[in-house]
Amino acid sequence: MGLDLGKIHIKRFADGEIYVQLQESVRGCDVYLVQPTCPPANENLMELLVMIDACRRASAKNITAVIPYFGYARADRKTQGRESIAAKLVANLITEAGADRVLACDLHSGQSMGYFDIPVDHVYCQPVILDYLASKKICSNDLVVVSPDVGGVARARAFAKKLSDAPLAIVDKRRQVHNVAEVMNLIGDVKGKVAVMVDDMIDTAGTIAKGAALLHEEGAREVYACSTHAVFSPPAIERLSSGLFQEVIITNTIPVLEKNYFPQLTVLSVANLLGETIWRVHDDCSVSSIFQ
Repeated sequence: MGLDLGKIHIKRFADGEIYVQLQESVRGCDVYLVQPTCPPANENLMELLVMIDACRRASAKNITAVIPYFGYARADRKTQGRESIAAKLVANLITEAGADRVLACDLHSGQSMGYFDIPVDHVYCQPVILDYLASKKICSNDLVVVSPDVGGVARARAFAKKLSDAPLAIVDKRRQVHNVAEVMNLIGDVKGKVAVMVDDMIDTAGTIAKGAALLHEEGAREVYACSTHAVFSPPAIERLSSGLFQEVIITNTIPVLEKNYFPQLTVLSVANLLGETIWRVHDDCSVSSIFQ
């Protein structure tokens, strides 16, 4: 964007409490706070809330929370009795802290936007990954886009449409407990093709790794993994670097630790996309036209 970062002082007290002080005046300014609520999720979320409060009390004109990765997004509904809908709770916290607008990347589900009582601009990172795949010049007749689960079919279908209208395949799985996936079967044909698996996030990589193993069993020539958010909880790195994938393509919505890099990993920057979106929000221009 050609701007300098705002000056802010953040520290932890001995008991772990967070202290925030703005080091310059924001009175009457439009403030954009960039903070993914990635692991450690609770620390980063609380830091964001305290920063929003500091800006509000410093008389900022508008406060936009730019959240490249929205933590707790998977807790967006009750799947069993006596569960919390934590995504709604976090939305309430951000709103009550004083944010006037939220700008988020690839939310886990579209309904999460409705949990906020303030405007939400939803940024899709697909164009960044699509541009990279286009540069690899894979023959369109060899491509098949694969959804690693039934819940991601709409996302994979939209991706396939923009990728030369490639055919679609679906991995059907059944999850017994959280973070443990069991692959059942494959819907679609991948024999002799380059399979591109598309998901919004990779956490422990259990779903996508078991899906990739199934694709190889079904005769896929190469398997690529594409994801916006690289959460990379253990043992994700071991699974992703085990030789199942030709390449693992992610974005930097979550900072990737140096220890988590491996030869097949490609990290794409969403800086230009976020910068363009922030300018459009600031100038009251259309955001959705970026993704058409």
